[in-house]
Amino acid sequence: MKDTLLKRFSSYIAYATTSDENSETYPSTPGQLVFGDFLVEELKRIGLSEVNKDQYGYVTATLPANCDKVLPTVGFIAHFDTAPDMPGISAPRVIPNYDGKDIILDAESGTALTLTDFPELADYTGQTLLVTDGKTLLGADDKAGIAEIVTAMEYLLAHPEIKHGKLRVAFTPDEEIGKGVAHFDVKGFGCDFAYTMDGGAIGELEYENFNAAGATIKVQGRNIHPGYAKGKMVNAQLIAMEFNALLPEFQRPQYTQDYEGFYLLTRMEGTVENAVLNYIIRDHDAEKFAEKKEFMQKVTAFLNQKYGDRVTCEIKDQYRNMREMVEPVFHIVTLAEEAMREIGITPNVQPIRGGTDGANLSFKGLPCPNIFAGGHNFHGKYEYVPLESMVKATELITVIAKNVAL
Repeated sequence: MKDTLLKRFSSYIAYATTSDENSETYPSTPGQLVFGDFLVEELKRIGLSEVNKDQYGYVTATLPANCDKVLPTVGFIAHFDTAPDMPGISAPRVIPNYDGKDIILDAESGTALTLTDFPELADYTGQTLLVTDGKTLLGADDKAGIAEIVTAMEYLLAHPEIKHGKLRVAFTPDEEIGKGVAHFDVKGFGCDFAYTMDGGAIGELEYENFNAAGATIKVQGRNIHPGYAKGKMVNAQLIAMEFNALLPEFQRPQYTQDYEGFYLLTRMEGTVENAVLNYIIRDHDAEKFAEKKEFMQKVTAFLNQKYGDRVTCEIKDQYRNMREMVEPVFHIVTLAEEAMREIGITPNVQPIRGGTDGANLSFKGLPCPNIFAGGHNFHGKYEYVPLESMVKATELITVIAKNVAL
């Protein structure tokens, strides 16, 4: 299975599927449609039925039940776009039998995976690591998840002695820009519940995520020749800097963990005349999330009082905490926990400090916890995935399918 997963994952990341938050098309980039066509052919080749790619690029397929029991239909979902933070790599660097030491990714720049910065590396001593070239991201988020799902379906087809109910798979575009299931046909997918294979380290299991919003702050300044600016110039950049300074420093991502929320300045640009700040706002607690949004509006009102009406704050909600939708069917979380223990994995049930397609799917009527795909350090050049973790994720899918039929 290791060789199969390595070959499959390597072929997947060779496709450029970076999503684009500024695009007005769906999917946001044409490379995602090209990769979708490749997946359609692969799913047909391994023997799945009802293989389809719709007008929005969603790829779906079915593994029919091979037992006579009336069972719930279970789905497994992963996304095929990669984050726009950095371009993707064309092939992974494979480190067999990792020696537990620092890994030089790019000798020219000195970029390295070090035990000082990433102490969890030591947990994978002796395993096979897939890493980047130090200049690109790897794409384990979430092509590792796709490789695991496809390999699990192929395994079940080759082992009909493993009885299971009807299984559905889906691969989605544009998850990284928050639009992954904007057009997803939950009713047509036809599942009672599903799992996204989009988590991190081995053992992760999540049914809570952040409430999320994006905020755009625009500042209108007044540009005057600096030689004649006294009493006239209003520097939009300085007001923007003041706005950011008024947000609580201790609620920045680098100072938060577990259930603590944050404000993150994701982009800033400007001149004396105009400045724009882009933020994301996150919190697991709905009340605290509302307070964070309200506080940004209060900062805006304060600066407008101080400088005149020069600042606007537009906040748009992005997704909600799926906990309230999953808790009524908590047996699906327990099912995944028990399957992990069966294959020797200690479940690590924790809140997602981020989002997932599963959140929006849960609110669309498809309860959808999130399971590990095995990767670390997503969205950047330090990304890596242990091949053994991918094997366990694949095995977990097959055990969940089997146990539903017991």
